[in-house]
Amino acid sequence: MKTWILNGSPRKDGNTAYLIEQLVRRLDGESKIFFAYDSVASPCIDCRYCWNHDGCSLDDEMQEVYKEIEASDNIVLASPIQFMGLSAPLLCVASRFQRYYAARKFRKTEPFAMPKKGAFILTAGGDGGAKYAGAVARLILKEVGADCLSYAMSLRTDVLPSRNDQKVLEEIGKMAKILNGA
Repeated sequence: MKTWILNGSPRKDGNTAYLIEQLVRRLDGESKIFFAYDSVASPCIDCRYCWNHDGCSLDDEMQEVYKEIEASDNIVLASPIQFMGLSAPLLCVASRFQRYYAARKFRKTEPFAMPKKGAFILTAGGDGGAKYAGAVARLILKEVGADCLSYAMSLRTDVLPSRNDQKVLEEIGKMAKILNGA
């Protein structure tokens, strides 16, 4: 089993990273984490190349991301909530998943042989925006062929850090079981 995790947090030792670490410790098989803040991938330029061709006209590190997604059984999105949404670097990377939407919509092909399992992790220093960020996470998972089967949210991290949030740690444990197929 292979799990690909898109980490949208700028902090490699913060709340989001801690929850990802807890998930990875419980997952079977191989896990690979992609840090959106380290990415030099360009956002989608809406050139519409993918409307008629398999792939993307932009030749950058996203070519490797596509290979990882296509080879993975599980896809997990993880992000702090910023202005009621996912982080901008995560959305930049996700904009390039337009190629999968175009495959279905315009070329009438399914880009993935089998559905993937999907999940998302959200953290926030306040309590606003989880509804909207979760809706966008579900949409992104759908575009990469993943059924959203689980989520975990640690809100109010300004009061209760994720590492001390027993409820979210239990949700992470349940998420791992689902992704492991239990």
